[in-house]
Amino acid sequence: MILRDYQKDAHDKTLEAFRKSRAVLVVCATGLGKTIIAAHIVKAFLARGRILWLAHHEELITQARDKLEAITGERVEVEMADSWAAKTTIWGGAKIVVGSIQTQIAGSNGGRMRRFDPNDFSLVVVDEAHHATAASYRKSISYYRQNPDLAILGLTATPDRADEEALGQIFDDVPFEFDINDGIDSGWLVPVMQTVVHVDGLDYSAVRTTAGDLNGKDLADILEYEQNIHEMVTPILDVCGDRKTLIFTITVAQADRTAEILNRHKPGSAEYVCGTTPKDYRREMFQRYAEGKFQYLVNVGVTTEGFDEPTIQCIVMGRPTESRGLFAQMAGRATRPLPGIVDGVDTADARKALISLSGKPYMEIVDFVGNSGRHKLIHAADILGGKYSDEIVELANRNAERQDKPVDIASELAQAEREIDRRRREREEAATRADIKLRSRYTTSKIDPFDVLDIVPGREPGWHKGRMPTEKMKKCLENFGVTADDLSFSRAHQLIDKLIKRAQAQKATFKQVRLLRSKGIDATEMTMPEATAAISEIAQREGWRQRA
Repeated sequence: MILRDYQKDAHDKTLEAFRKSRAVLVVCATGLGKTIIAAHIVKAFLARGRILWLAHHEELITQARDKLEAITGERVEVEMADSWAAKTTIWGGAKIVVGSIQTQIAGSNGGRMRRFDPNDFSLVVVDEAHHATAASYRKSISYYRQNPDLAILGLTATPDRADEEALGQIFDDVPFEFDINDGIDSGWLVPVMQTVVHVDGLDYSAVRTTAGDLNGKDLADILEYEQNIHEMVTPILDVCGDRKTLIFTITVAQADRTAEILNRHKPGSAEYVCGTTPKDYRREMFQRYAEGKFQYLVNVGVTTEGFDEPTIQCIVMGRPTESRGLFAQMAGRATRPLPGIVDGVDTADARKALISLSGKPYMEIVDFVGNSGRHKLIHAADILGGKYSDEIVELANRNAERQDKPVDIASELAQAEREIDRRRREREEAATRADIKLRSRYTTSKIDPFDVLDIVPGREPGWHKGRMPTEKMKKCLENFGVTADDLSFSRAHQLIDKLIKRAQAQKATFKQVRLLRSKGIDATEMTMPEATAAISEIAQREGWRQRA
């Protein structure tokens, strides 16, 4: 299985990080092949000892087993419920064990994990590592860490903001991040559109918050009310048309009634699945859904993680949430392109062109809003806006809610960024006019590269707080003419990304923009030749030597 360019980058950076860190986290959006990346990392560790792969439900464990066997060529044993892996490789046990975290800690004398000797293992992989802060994972990781040489690899698509600092306490380094925006920009994921539907009966103002999200019982009282379900089903039928749709609900009663009402309008079009659906029937239902035998799959928490069906085109958020991670997991079920569209295609532009011409040119989120009261509910801009400031994300969300048509969320975020930047510049200009002395202080202060390039600094992930730029990052910035003094790791990373993109687009260099700005000329949108010509004209007029 040939690695894509970003997968190879993730593989190489992770192995490099393990030279100085015991535990590293790889952040890669849903649909971009975290398991494939990790399986290749596993290959590099096999010579050092056994591998343990931990996940929290059967679908993830089955997927991991299949991919690990295909990529490593090794037999994989499962340690879950009635399946038992050999305690050691001495008597023919597999080198790779995939197990459920529930089974690890189950049983007497500290759990079934005590069947294994931590010193036999070289690597523990924690799939969906945003769960790693839970007591069950901490207990299991602590047991295997009795081996001082053990490496821990965490994989996640959705590090929730509330958990980021906690994850930073478990993992020493985050050598690779490739979020949903990176996937879309690179042509590996489809663009995200959102349609916001206002339903008068959805009033969440009195809903309590429990364990960081909206209280399930309070939501049930609202979302199981049949009038509200009818008001949600009608736009589902109108917006989704004939496209394959995955619907998320909060309770079994809501899922059952939603499927029933959909079937009244379009007989045989909808089925629902929940945690008590028999596993054999669930597999058969998923197969029929993949084959297009019915259009709407309504679910209660079953397809949030580990459910891969790239032909899904619409996601219906039939349940509100305050969790960015949960919303991203739900939306991520539809971000994959159709099979066979982008693999083997060399450039991002070519991949994006092929996606736009395919039967799935984008995915669409149908999001229902009402009176949210004091709650900060999560919407599409929150998951695509991970690198933007909270102010930009909030403005994009407000703008999207005002429109009565599908909205390109990436465009909304870019427009919000321009608007916030415009407001910032207006405030700065007003302050300068109010006190001319501010100008003299500005000219003697250190140069802020974000200010020079009119970049609004993005948010700083919790795990990067306190980190300083690496020597390699400092050298890269110096090559662009930027001094890394006083820059954090996250800010330096954002600047490097922007500077590289400017260079690829043949935009004016940082040095050119800085010089022209000192002459009162805004060159942020100039090309390099345009900036060069402007500098030459000034040099000739003022009689100084051109240095940039």
